[in-house]
Amino acid sequence: MEHDVLLQMTDISKEFPGVKALDHVSLTVKRGTVHALMGENGAGKSTLMKCLFGMYSKDEGQIVLEGKEVDFKNSKEALENGVAMVHQELNQALKRNVMDNIWLGRYPMIAKIAVDEKKMYTDTKSVFESLGIEVDPRRIMSTMPVSQRQMVEIAKAVSFNSKIIVFDEPTSSLTEQEVEHLFRIINMLRDRGCGIIYISHKMEEILRISDEVTIMRDGAWIATRSAKEFTMESIIKLMVGRELDSRFPEKTNTPGEVALEIENLSGMYSVLHDVSFKARKGEILGLAGLDGSGRTETLENIYGIATRKSGTITLNGKKVLNKNSKEAIKNGFALLTEERRATGIFGIMNIRDNTIISSLPKHLKAHVYLSNKSMMKDTEWSINAMHIKTPSQETKIRSLSGGNQQKVIMGRWLLTNPEVLLLDEPTRGIDVGAKYEIYQLIIELAQKGKVVIMVSSEMPELLGICDRILVMSGGRLAGEVDVKEATQEKIMTLAAKYA
Repeated sequence: MEHDVLLQMTDISKEFPGVKALDHVSLTVKRGTVHALMGENGAGKSTLMKCLFGMYSKDEGQIVLEGKEVDFKNSKEALENGVAMVHQELNQALKRNVMDNIWLGRYPMIAKIAVDEKKMYTDTKSVFESLGIEVDPRRIMSTMPVSQRQMVEIAKAVSFNSKIIVFDEPTSSLTEQEVEHLFRIINMLRDRGCGIIYISHKMEEILRISDEVTIMRDGAWIATRSAKEFTMESIIKLMVGRELDSRFPEKTNTPGEVALEIENLSGMYSVLHDVSFKARKGEILGLAGLDGSGRTETLENIYGIATRKSGTITLNGKKVLNKNSKEAIKNGFALLTEERRATGIFGIMNIRDNTIISSLPKHLKAHVYLSNKSMMKDTEWSINAMHIKTPSQETKIRSLSGGNQQKVIMGRWLLTNPEVLLLDEPTRGIDVGAKYEIYQLIIELAQKGKVVIMVSSEMPELLGICDRILVMSGGRLAGEVDVKEATQEKIMTLAAKYA
């Protein structure tokens, strides 16, 4: 069946101070198709979509929707004209309930005086039922896991009867079952005649769900082809402009003696119950499990930002309390959090401030003032070591791509010279080239005798980089597998043990 053109973006250019984010990029989306948009972090994918959605004003180019030229001034205008976007970084009213978030700014009213709560409830239920989403419309957003909040955001986009829906890294917070549910929703929208723009770094997903694929590099269009014409290798080559021999670097670390012992760890306000394990110097220890299994809670309890009910932590034969993050840093622990926007970056601050914030005592001179020279030197090291794409150290971190923000945080922790590095989804929303660089860094740290404990929802990642994998289920430790004998089936069986 021949699909007619729904959206045509032609020669779109956008410049920020010191960087050309988009250089005459074109994109054609046909009705009833899924069009994947791929590229490394900083390639311009999200910038292009923000120009479409009215969040940025384009410098040059033309956008034609259903044969009519459009130039949305804000996201409200875009939504009213049938263009919706499900953002990678969720921006929701967390203190409000689900239905408030869906109908915010367009509440159904009774005689233009009061909000029609009953209609809002039934309309929300109706949208959820059509999408197979089981969430209470009256539930407060902050009480829900990220994956459910993501589904609410998708339902909101659908509720606008959108012609074009942009999904920006939609599966970064989803379990395998939830990904399957999302794909069913996308296929249903495609059958309705929607045009779906799908941004993801997960190659398997792209090749499975897409009809067409456009690849961008350094703000420029590189190629558009049918998804059937691509292989994983050909996508990587076009994305990074070079061959990547393997998805994972060669493992050169050798685990040594036991450095970290966790005994009977339980959380005061979480599912975490009686978790015990040991980690060795130079070991990369994976934490697998389904959403809500207690993986993040394990790291947070070790680091001291979640209240422990019981349990002991021993590092190099010495018991440590880690009552809070300040004490944990002092004791040689570092935690890269799962939600970088909410708990990782200081968005209004520049890259230098974000880089040195955890190692400030190092830059203190005569116990009186901070040395700008010293801070600039460490930031320069971090930018070079992490291959961070930025015009300068003064650039606000919020203006960087998600992957580059993650690299800044990684550099921040390396400057504290930790003994134990706790990584919660360290490569979430990061492209294949940058992932490889982060894997290399993790292996290098293990090589130096550091203990690395890494949570990941991507099974191939755990199998490709870890030495051992602990599997969490229902807040308990369900089992342990050596990667040499591990399979995805073994891990999933353990993950379902107490679920």
